[in-house]
Amino acid sequence: MPIICFGQQPCGFFPKRYLVAKILTARRLQREMGGEIVFFYHDGDHDPRETKTTLRHRQSGKPLDYNFELENKIQRKFSPLYLKRVPAEWRRKMAGALPNYVPKTLVELFETAPLANVADFCLHIYQLMPGPEGRPLLEGIRVARSSDRALREAACDIADYFADVPYESEIVRARRVEDAAGRRLQLHEGGPVFIDLPWPTEGIGKAQITPTRDTRLRWMQSVLHCTHYIAGGGEQGYLKKEEAPEVTFVERETVERMEEAWVEVG
Repeated sequence: MPIICFGQQPCGFFPKRYLVAKILTARRLQREMGGEIVFFYHDGDHDPRETKTTLRHRQSGKPLDYNFELENKIQRKFSPLYLKRVPAEWRRKMAGALPNYVPKTLVELFETAPLANVADFCLHIYQLMPGPEGRPLLEGIRVARSSDRALREAACDIADYFADVPYESEIVRARRVEDAAGRRLQLHEGGPVFIDLPWPTEGIGKAQITPTRDTRLRWMQSVLHCTHYIAGGGEQGYLKKEEAPEVTFVERETVERMEEAWVEVG
């Protein structure tokens, strides 16, 4: 049976248009050949830029960027998206601004999203918001989360990875580094600046590990065993396709203003 997969980090509190294009491409393939659709939800990533949400004013058409406010700087820069906590006050303020940008149905959905963390907040909206075909965007699609402990422990071993470890009273996602200076973990402050963390005395367990860009395909495929993988142009460029010769790679359908949020409902 075909297993049609696409992957994406949480990409805004309303999904970016390129994510919707991946979903529509997956549904087209499913209509053509059957099978199951799996969304590899890479909520173990940590980059706060991924959740920038670009909305257009409903009257002027002017685009404006929004993003989550988080509890502290450590979370914003270094914690994985499934552990970046969302303050209630941010949701209240944002809900007050949204009627200028999105239909009432999406404002109401936004107000019901759980405040636990960024990843849960985004996924709640992606699962329930109406899609272009008139049904919920992720209806009938299995979601596999990279934060899931069972998925991590079932995945193959990789040498190039990030690990979720304690730092400054938070859990952060630190890169494994091994060079002439020894084995350690690193946080990227920006530019050429890094923070070195000591290697944990107890070691790193599989339940703490998520892949880097270069090891993501092999790590994901060792658990999901997809037959078809949908990717955008940039993703097609860096995926190590030779590591998954059994997979047919499909480019997602084209979409205008792909970096903007998709809010075209009702």
